[in-house]
Amino acid sequence: MRSLGPDEAALWARVTATIRPLSRRPVDTAQTVDPARPTIEANAKPPPNVRNPPRKAPAAPPPPRPGTTLDGSWDRKLKAGTVEPDRILDLHGMNLEGAWSAIDSALEQAIAAGDRVLLLVTGHARPDAPPVQRGRIRAAVHDWLAVSRHASRIAAVRAAHGRHGGGGSLYIILRRR
Repeated sequence: MRSLGPDEAALWARVTATIRPLSRRPVDTAQTVDPARPTIEANAKPPPNVRNPPRKAPAAPPPPRPGTTLDGSWDRKLKAGTVEPDRILDLHGMNLEGAWSAIDSALEQAIAAGDRVLLLVTGHARPDAPPVQRGRIRAAVHDWLAVSRHASRIAAVRAAHGRHGGGGSLYIILRRR
């Protein structure tokens, strides 16, 4: 790599000043080219007294959390709304305790029957309700499912397609036996 000449460095500085970042993080202006700063040549070697520190191996990606993965065909079918639920549980009119016991018993029945897809209707948040009262069941569902005695049998939880309730419903996909 060759270093930029004074004219090239000035041109490059003008070009980089017109760039709009894609992210919302602030741009580090210290990374712009300074014509007075010397650049390192590609074939330049470090001084003999400088020891290169050992490089760490790249970290392996974390394993997927249980209940968060499905293969691509499942996700496509769910997004398209072509999956028909085997069982539907409507939580309208229930309080938190009643909803929790209804979810637990519906999961037990679905697992016993060999069902794969449970449609959980939680209802849309009411815009006129106070924020504390709005969508309490929907907010608690993911935590409930994570600590449920049936958590190991749940393959994934996904937002429902519009024809099955959209934002007011969830698909719970159960693992095969």
